Amino acid sequence: MALDDFLLELLEDPVDHGALIYLAEHNILYNPRLRVAYEVRGSIPVLLPDEARAVSDEEDVSYTQDPSARMTGPREGS
Repeated sequence: MALDDFLLELLEDPVDHGALIYLAEHNILYNPRLRVAYEVRGSIPVLLPDEARAVSDEEDVSYTQDPSARMTGPREGS
């Protein structure tokens, strides 16, 4: 199940407090600044630094260039 827009507006990285990239197809929230991915389990984001996984160079390119990716944080005009 995909995360809803309201939740996406609230989410930020727990370490650097920046926006994340939501990749519904992969069930992850990705922080390209720290190059870590957080799992989304059953529509619940697991934003625990100890459970984040490092992302490879290939995954970074794939995630940052994915046309279906959505950014977290407030939408313009909100």
